[in-house]
Amino acid sequence: MPEFLRNIFVLFRKETLMIVKDKRSRIILVVPILVQTILFGYVATYDLNRVEYALLDEDRTSASRDLARRFEAAPIFYKKMALNNSKEIADVLDNKKVLLVLHIGPQFERRLNAGQTVPVQILVDGRNSNVAGAAAGYAVGMVEAFTNARLRERGITDSAITVSSRAWFNPNLETRWNIISGLLAVLAVIQVTVLAGQSVAREKEQGTFDQLLVTPFDSMTIMFGKALPPVLVGLVQSSVVLLIALGWFTIPFAGSLATLYLALIVFNFAIVGIGLCVSVMTATMQQAMLYSFTLLMPMILLSGFATPITSMPEVFQYATQINPARYGVELIQRIYLEGAGISEIKHLLWPLGAMAVVTLGAASRLFRGKLG
Repeated sequence: MPEFLRNIFVLFRKETLMIVKDKRSRIILVVPILVQTILFGYVATYDLNRVEYALLDEDRTSASRDLARRFEAAPIFYKKMALNNSKEIADVLDNKKVLLVLHIGPQFERRLNAGQTVPVQILVDGRNSNVAGAAAGYAVGMVEAFTNARLRERGITDSAITVSSRAWFNPNLETRWNIISGLLAVLAVIQVTVLAGQSVAREKEQGTFDQLLVTPFDSMTIMFGKALPPVLVGLVQSSVVLLIALGWFTIPFAGSLATLYLALIVFNFAIVGIGLCVSVMTATMQQAMLYSFTLLMPMILLSGFATPITSMPEVFQYATQINPARYGVELIQRIYLEGAGISEIKHLLWPLGAMAVVTLGAASRLFRGKLG
C-alpha cells in the first residue's frame, strides 16, 4: 500500500474509533436520523406564495386571451414564458423552468360559445408535491371562475369546460415524496458538519493536538484522514433514510443507486470541508458545535428544501449559488424522483466538486498554519 494511503487509513481508523467509542456520538448517529425522518415524513408542510408558469395558447382568440389575462393578474401566478407548441412542455417541466403549464387547446372559443365541452390542461411539476397540489388547485379554481362568468353572460348554467390536471414525477402529489428525498441530503449536512467540526477541536480539548502536530503526516494527509469518517457516517445515514423511504413510506426510487451514491460522496466531501475549517479555527468542542449550528441554519434555509428558491428574494437566490446544500438537495431529488442520470445532473455535480476542493484546501491551509 502506498505510504500516503497507509497514513490516511491510520488516521481514518483512529477517527472512526473515537466516534464509535463515544457514547454520545453513538446516540447522535442513530436516534436523530430516525426521529427526524419520521417527523418530517408526517408533519412537515409547505406554503404557496409564487408560482411560475408557462402558457401554451393554441386557440389565440379573445376568449383564450381573457383566460390568460386572469392568470397574469393573479398575485400568486407569474408568467415566465409562452410556449409555441406542445412539444415544449416536457422541456420546461423536466428542467424546472416553471412549476405549472397552462395549456389552452385549439377551438377553445368556438366550442365554449357553442356550449360544448372544452378541455383546459394544467400540468404541474410534482417533485415539489405540496406546492404543486396547491398551485393546481388555484389554477383549476381560476379556470372554473372564468368559465362560470362566461356562461352567466350567455345565460347558460351547464359547465362547458372540463379541466384535467396531471402531476409529473409524483402522480398523487404526496408531500412526503419531496420531503423524504430531500432529507437524504439535509440530514447528511447536519451530521457531517457537526462531526467534522468537532474533529480537530476534540484533539485540542483532549490535549492530543500537540501529538498530532509532531506526527510525520503532512497537513493534507491529516485533513483527508479526518474527512473520511464523517463522509462515511453521512453515507450510512443517507442509506438509512433511503431504506425508510423505500420500506416505510414506500416512495418509489426512479434513479440509479450508483448515480445516487456518486452524488452523495461528492456532496459529503463539499460539506466536510466546511466542518473541518470550523474545527481548525475553534479551540473547544463547544465552540465548534456553536459555530457549526450557526452555519447550518442558513445552509438549510437556503437549500430549497423548506421553501422554493424561486420564492426567495433575489439577493438570497444569488446566495444559494455558493451553498452546497442547495446543490445537494436538488441533486438527490432529481435522481430519486426523476431518475436523472449523470448527463442531466453534471451541471450540479461540478460546483459541488469545486466546493469540495476549495473547502478541503482551505482547511489544509489553516491547519498548515498551526504547524508553522
